[in-house]
Amino acid sequence: MTNRDFKISPLAAFAACATAIVLMTGCSSLKTPATADVAVSRAAVDNAASAGAADLAPDEMRSAREKMRMANQALKDRDYKTARDLADQAQADAKLAQSKANSAKATSAADEINENIRVMREELDRANQQAPKQ
Repeated sequence: MTNRDFKISPLAAFAACATAIVLMTGCSSLKTPATADVAVSRAAVDNAASAGAADLAPDEMRSAREKMRMANQALKDRDYKTARDLADQAQADAKLAQSKANSAKATSAADEINENIRVMREELDRANQQAPKQ
């Protein structure tokens, strides 16, 4: 047998290459988005923790961290759909925790400002009462 016996038409070669590319793309697209989703969700959990959510929204942070743990396990088990779903849920929980933490901080700051205004009004009233009337 010679090389001439195994000639493949250019169209058949193109079809084989196209099929191989489609198969490789299909297989890789299942893993890549799940990995990316888990990484984005991990960053969201880290951001929420940095915002103080562990102290100010502990239930949401606990839920986000647990779902991240399960998403990482699903990723290791190559269950990419479950990993993606859990990562999305963890990201939502982390964003909720961060929002609650930010809201609690803003409320605390507003309360502090209101208290400062109250004290200043009292001091102003006291100063006005002690000032000689003309």
